Amino acid sequence: MSKNDKDIDTEFCHIPMGDGTYRDSDQKDKITRMIILGPGCAVSSKELMNFLHLLELPINIRLTCYGANLNGTPEDVMEAVEKARALDPSHIFIKFRGFPPGDPRRCRAKRGGAREGFHQIEAEYQLLQDVSYALEHPKHVDLTLPEKIPVDEFLDVVKSVEAENNKK
Repeated sequence: MSKNDKDIDTEFCHIPMGDGTYRDSDQKDKITRMIILGPGCAVSSKELMNFLHLLELPINIRLTCYGANLNGTPEDVMEAVEKARALDPSHIFIKFRGFPPGDPRRCRAKRGGAREGFHQIEAEYQLLQDVSYALEHPKHVDLTLPEKIPVDEFLDVVKSVEAENNKK
């Protein structure tokens, strides 16, 4: 813990709400989303950043090692997210973030070391190649359970297998 933790608690009271807004702060009406570029993405982080800036939406964009963080009103952030995903829908992923960019309780520049949750993103990133493949090659999955066979029919099958094994 740093010596300024007490100052951080009183100065920055961004308590994340379930809907993505922050109560008791100047960002009550804002949300944050993470854009994560998966392996094999046709867009680089810098290209994504340029694209988002060209949208000219009133949002805060922060370039990250895995993509970008967007912060702003729900309408503007979600518009940017939809347009960004359209660039490469199978390789661009969106994740909710409970804190705005630069929040001193989560910002590694203020805390030192990896940000809390970074290792979770790193672990999820390992799975994104498989998720991208599944999105590009969808397969039919039948969710109906097979019907159970009657006990008498099962016993007949067991007896026939036993009879064949006894012949050997």
